[in-house]
Amino acid sequence: MSLMITEECIACDACREECPTGAIEEGDPIYIIDPDRCTECVGFYDEPACIAVCPVDCIVPDPDNVETIAELKYKYDQIVNEED
Repeated sequence: MSLMITEECIACDACREECPTGAIEEGDPIYIIDPDRCTECVGFYDEPACIAVCPVDCIVPDPDNVETIAELKYKYDQIVNEED
């Protein structure tokens, strides 16, 4: 499943810098995660990098974008291939 940022976000920019797919964008007033680009770091890291660096723990699973590991791997493959 894709991740989402809750209203507790303090817009510190830590998560955006860590996202390997560029799925995190500055919003107003909080940052947002593009569910079409979020792979939960599958294919890149063992755990979502944004969650690891968030100082206020405001990044959580998005219940509206539930995906299996296989779907996340497929999305990873599509993103990597678009960069080639």
